[in-house]
Amino acid sequence: MGALRSAHQGAVGTDNLLKPGLRSEVASAIYRDAFSGNGVVAQLVERLVRNEKVRGSNPLGSTTPNVSQIRSLFRRELLSLGRNFCFVRPSRWVTFPRIQLAMRFLYNLLFNIGFALSAPFYFLKMNRRGNWVAGFGQRFGQYDGKLKQALTNRRSIWVHAVSVGEVNICTRLVEALAVRLPLHKFVVSTTTSTGMAELQKRLPSDVSKIYYPIDRRKHVQRALGFVNPEAMVFVEAEIWPNMIWGLQRRGIPYFLVNARISDRSFRGYRRAAFLFREFFAGFAGLGVQNEADAERLRVLGAPAERIQVVGSLKFDGAGSGGVRLDVEALLAQLGVPPTALVLVGGSTHAGEEAILAGVAANLRKKYPDLFLILVPRHHERGGEVGRELERMGVKFAYRSEITPSTRKAPNSIECLLVNTTGELRFFYARADVVFVGKSLTAEGGQNPIEPAALGKPVLFGPHMTNFPQVVPQFLAEKGAVQVQDAGELERQLDDLLGNPSKRRELGQRGAAIVAANQGGLEKTVQMIVKELGA
Repeated sequence: MGALRSAHQGAVGTDNLLKPGLRSEVASAIYRDAFSGNGVVAQLVERLVRNEKVRGSNPLGSTTPNVSQIRSLFRRELLSLGRNFCFVRPSRWVTFPRIQLAMRFLYNLLFNIGFALSAPFYFLKMNRRGNWVAGFGQRFGQYDGKLKQALTNRRSIWVHAVSVGEVNICTRLVEALAVRLPLHKFVVSTTTSTGMAELQKRLPSDVSKIYYPIDRRKHVQRALGFVNPEAMVFVEAEIWPNMIWGLQRRGIPYFLVNARISDRSFRGYRRAAFLFREFFAGFAGLGVQNEADAERLRVLGAPAERIQVVGSLKFDGAGSGGVRLDVEALLAQLGVPPTALVLVGGSTHAGEEAILAGVAANLRKKYPDLFLILVPRHHERGGEVGRELERMGVKFAYRSEITPSTRKAPNSIECLLVNTTGELRFFYARADVVFVGKSLTAEGGQNPIEPAALGKPVLFGPHMTNFPQVVPQFLAEKGAVQVQDAGELERQLDDLLGNPSKRRELGQRGAAIVAANQGGLEKTVQMIVKELGA
């Protein structure tokens, strides 16, 4: 703290410069702001003293200074010394919380260190998922001339969907916004290669698709400068500090749609309220799924008048977009008879594929034509799941290996392992019964709305915490079945497979629940359009 102490003495240590009370207040502010001897405020004060000594002048003139004058001097020096330390809008310097200046600097420091340490794992994960080379530079805010030409002299709106789970909502949202804002250019970003593949399939060519930049300050600055959006829309929750600071600095309104704040996220945001409170306070509009989420956002600092409870947009996004896959023809190539009962395990996680394969093997004794389709949540797990099925003696085929010339003998294949992306909804459409994954051996659960919207009987395990409002409604209105373990899953499947009318009634109730909860998309569109004055 030696540098800070000497800086403090040089700046406020003479009686004819500052009165004792004011000297104490400024000193206290300096010590609070500086988190080390080389802290932001310490550097500013040292430079201030050094510059004024060289000029041989009293930095505050002959009059007794006040706190606003001190802040003005700090502001002047910040602009010359620390403009690139963090995003700060100069006009807000007087009211800008001082501790957040230090936090922005600290965040960028820690992010750079963390990114350097995690980069090998980050790139390994991308390599495992595949298709990461195309557009790789976009993650660093580097874009080609084709995108630049598409954005030139256009009013753009940037919509961000983290991955596949958010892409369906994003697709419907962009389609609806494009009708209301026909003069705007839409730019849609995602974080994963699987999300990008879905965007390419579902959105037309006039919508630009890019990768979301890594949250390093210079990458975010470059991306925002290139896209220059009139507004930005985040689907669900993807709050990265440098992006939010960049939007605030440029005065760009930003929205959060289909917002859901889990218990874990809420605790984390509250612990870091000194950082996130200004983010939530700055949203131009927040569309939330339920009143509980709205209350949490109010606690976190979001203005009550900007929060709208619109319900889950997943109800509106069910079954939309994309090039249709002819599943019947695909199964015929595998020798599956058209009358076969089909069980689909959707968005499964580790351990669930083996459970479903074992259950199907047992049920096949009673239902010999039962065919199992497994769709792991992460397609890169295909090899791992395939080896597990081989050890169990399951006769299966990889989806990626089926070509137009593929022909299998009748009943020679028991299971299709889907190691591709973007086709789950088409397999749901052919299913007689659906099991929704990440609910039996993993926690959180995947989306039960999509198969329910298709009128399919839906089962899931006990761990569905990602859908705290949706699941209770499905269960209360008997629109889905929840099982506790593999044994109960087998019993419930046996009951449904042997009772067509029960399957039909369960599917109809689920579809009715989906239909009754639609309408949130239009409310969200109205919120955004109204704020933009369109």
